[in-house]
Amino acid sequence: METKKQSYIQILLVTAFLFFIFGFLTWVNGTLVAFFKKTFELSHVNAYLVTFAYYLSYTVMAIPSSVVLKKVGLKNGMIIGLLIMALGSLIFIPASVVVSYPFFLIGLFTTGIGLTLLQTAVNPYVTLMGPHESAAKRISFMGFSNKIGGICGQVILGSILLHGNTIIAKETELRKIIVPYLILATLFVVFSIVLKNRNWYSRIDGEDKDITKNRIESTDKKSVFQFPNLVLGVIALFCAGATEVIAVDTIISYGLSLGLPETEAKLYGSYTLGVMILGYLSGMIFIPKYIRQENYLKFSALFGFLLTLAALYSPGNISIFAIVMLGFVNALLWPTIWPLSLKGLGRFTETASALLVMSVCSGAIVPLLYGLLADTMNNTQKAYWILFPCYLYIVYYAVSGYKKRNWKKER
Repeated sequence: METKKQSYIQILLVTAFLFFIFGFLTWVNGTLVAFFKKTFELSHVNAYLVTFAYYLSYTVMAIPSSVVLKKVGLKNGMIIGLLIMALGSLIFIPASVVVSYPFFLIGLFTTGIGLTLLQTAVNPYVTLMGPHESAAKRISFMGFSNKIGGICGQVILGSILLHGNTIIAKETELRKIIVPYLILATLFVVFSIVLKNRNWYSRIDGEDKDITKNRIESTDKKSVFQFPNLVLGVIALFCAGATEVIAVDTIISYGLSLGLPETEAKLYGSYTLGVMILGYLSGMIFIPKYIRQENYLKFSALFGFLLTLAALYSPGNISIFAIVMLGFVNALLWPTIWPLSLKGLGRFTETASALLVMSVCSGAIVPLLYGLLADTMNNTQKAYWILFPCYLYIVYYAVSGYKKRNWKKER
């Protein structure tokens, strides 16, 4: 029993480190949006091609990733994912030399492919490795690590790439990106070698009885699309991803559009991520002991709706504060929607997990729409209207959508 507990803790910590990596790469996109917008003199919509290229890979590769994992197993799949991420990071080096924005986008897309493989493998494991009622708590712990990585990424890369309004040549500006991404590529290769020679994840490929029990839950359904709680949950996760990415990846550019200096605005994304950490801590404390995960989801979405109103109709500093506070309500959207969507899926769990990962494509689509609205209205603040339908749909899912077990109306 003691050995099993130690193994569980070890796997949990290694998994948390992987989520740190996810966060470092994912949430540095807000810094890259502002950096590329300034360096390449881009419009808002073209600058948000950064998030489009990165998150598009989740849509393209989620299903293929589930196929790869079934063939090679979780551990080998994670190693492949890390090596692909290393390749994507290395692409940034020739992109900076030839001064090519599209080349950078290819690097982001490649990195996203590797992350998709890792996410498809690890997320369902965290959901199923313990009781359903406490799944949100486990995912919150992973989210905590994810956002710590995001803060590190924004602070480190922000201090390197955004450090004042001095205008210098593109070639000189872009060279600043070479060393950080060379270091990242090296770290990914090193960790893949360490993972290859350790047995941290040997239990996941068929030896974990708790996971096997959750995965083979009986069902008479013939298709994954016969589960309304999953299909509606994919849409809810799409909306949750949109609110999370908008709050973190637009706030730096929004601050700059208000005339604030780079030295101040570059920290706003890390503030949002810091507040998200408080949200994850609240989830770990209150779920499920004091509040059910579906109720936490409902109240979070309602609070997010109210904060969006404040962001839209308040003056500059208060508006920015409201967007920062969106981090708190967004923190538990993903951890609560994921287990509600997977409940009762049984043998369809792997395919369902791939569909849920695909919903992250909202990070590709919605920021691009935000940029289009900002350019069309010539107003970055009013473009936050795009958040309203997202929060309203999540409220619906938290109230009744997750309860549906059949498409036909039950009598």
